[in-house]
Amino acid sequence: MDTVLSQQNLEDMLDKAVREVAVQASGVEIFRSNRPLSEDICTVHITFTKGFRTRLSLCADTALVARMARNAFGVEEITPQDLEDFGKEYCNILCGKIAAFLFRTTQIAARFSVPSFFHGSFVPEDFRVQFVLAYSDDQPESLQLTHYIPCLRDCTAASAG
Repeated sequence: MDTVLSQQNLEDMLDKAVREVAVQASGVEIFRSNRPLSEDICTVHITFTKGFRTRLSLCADTALVARMARNAFGVEEITPQDLEDFGKEYCNILCGKIAAFLFRTTQIAARFSVPSFFHGSFVPEDFRVQFVLAYSDDQPESLQLTHYIPCLRDCTAASAG
């Protein structure tokens, strides 16, 4: 995405989308923050498969995703399947908003894969982190959106510096 859109414009657009979708999908308001993630996290990962060759990972404290899911579903208790379903749906809504913005801005149609859900973290092979947007809410919980771009050479060498 960074070849047709500046990194700052992309960060601003992703930031706006993440915050809007959090409120839209679950009523939870999140803010930019440097609060670290806890040890109990889950990740939803998605690949842009047409128009842009990038990946996004939404990694969050499981407690935050569970609270968002309870709010979205209007229930007191959620199952592990509810947690996964909510995480994937949140990512679908987010990526739909991103694809629409990218098309309006660049006239390039973006398509994305079905989201993948992981307990813990997930880092895609042959991609490197371009930037991370970090958030928290009014609880001691955090969320991070990581934008990955393809490695132009060996990722190990690129990350070693």
